[in-house]
Amino acid sequence: MTLAGRIALVAGATRGAGRGIAVELGAAGATVYVTGRTTRERQSEYRRPETIEETAELVSAAGGKGVAVRVDHLVPEEVRGLVERIRAEQGRLDILVNDIWGGEKLFEWDKPVWDHDLDNGLRLLRLGIDTHLITAHFALPLLIERPGGLLVEVTDGTAEYNADHYRVSPFYDLAKVAANRMAWAHAKDLEKHGATAVCITPGWMRSEMMLDHYGVTEENWRNATKTEPHFVISETPRLVGRAVAALAADPDRARWNGQSLSSGGLAQVYGFTDLDGSRPDAWRYISEVQDAGKPADATGYR
Repeated sequence: MTLAGRIALVAGATRGAGRGIAVELGAAGATVYVTGRTTRERQSEYRRPETIEETAELVSAAGGKGVAVRVDHLVPEEVRGLVERIRAEQGRLDILVNDIWGGEKLFEWDKPVWDHDLDNGLRLLRLGIDTHLITAHFALPLLIERPGGLLVEVTDGTAEYNADHYRVSPFYDLAKVAANRMAWAHAKDLEKHGATAVCITPGWMRSEMMLDHYGVTEENWRNATKTEPHFVISETPRLVGRAVAALAADPDRARWNGQSLSSGGLAQVYGFTDLDGSRPDAWRYISEVQDAGKPADATGYR
């Protein structure tokens, strides 16, 4: 699998899924522009140590070329400038990954709309929906100049799962369902230009923030199962990265146009694995084991 010569933009690549996707696109040989709001000189309100420069360096170390650009995707002129820079430097855009989020500290679990902080909820929607639409508005015209482009919207939960499961709060629920619908809608427009749009969800991801939450590292992550047994199905951010890289390299990727996909589901199709050689199928596990009230056991699911 090679993406040599391909130009990708991973919007929201400071950490988590965005970083995992950027690194795997780089490992396949792509030039990857990585954006976010935290640099070595300036942090976002997250106050986290990860930076876009680190992500770009990981992309380059993996075999691609990483280019870090600080962008607030809620500011249209910053996104316009980003796309103009890509056009000037590369003359093309082959892959757009909309992974912008930033809402982890804003949602409140199991709070109805009248109890949830309104300002936080509305900002969560802006971060999870407006940013994606603003980025698509400016970047897709460049992507469709050549046939074969790929748009990937990143969310939490497959369309099938989210359709009949209440996700955390009305604000979070709407933001995550919206990404699935955006991909479906963009697919209608993009197919006329020979481009493909999909929505993808990782499973229970061992992001930097999740590892910190459980007080573990990637090396000893299984210790977290003492607190949360179902964490046994978790995956690294690189699994969803490998899913996106496989999609981008698939000459028949248009067969997925408009669909809701998962990292675990695509691993079964394309044959890639997580870093430990396993293929965790988190959303099937969540439905058949966790939600069914069965004891935690990933046998047959990874």
